[in-house]
Amino acid sequence: MTITKDMLIGEILRVKPEAAEILLRFGMGCLGCPSSQMESLEQAAVVHGINLEELLKELNK
Repeated sequence: MTITKDMLIGEILRVKPEAAEILLRFGMGCLGCPSSQMESLEQAAVVHGINLEELLKELNK
């Protein structure tokens, strides 16, 4: 499954549990917080100042 910018963080972690390591490496340390269940990857990238394209590239390897 391809990870997209519109997917919720919680959804990404359900379909690809190994994504947690990548997200943590990029600086998203709050993977278990309630907002991660309602926040899209794009929204989280903006909040954390992360380059979305680089993150998507890593998540979809």
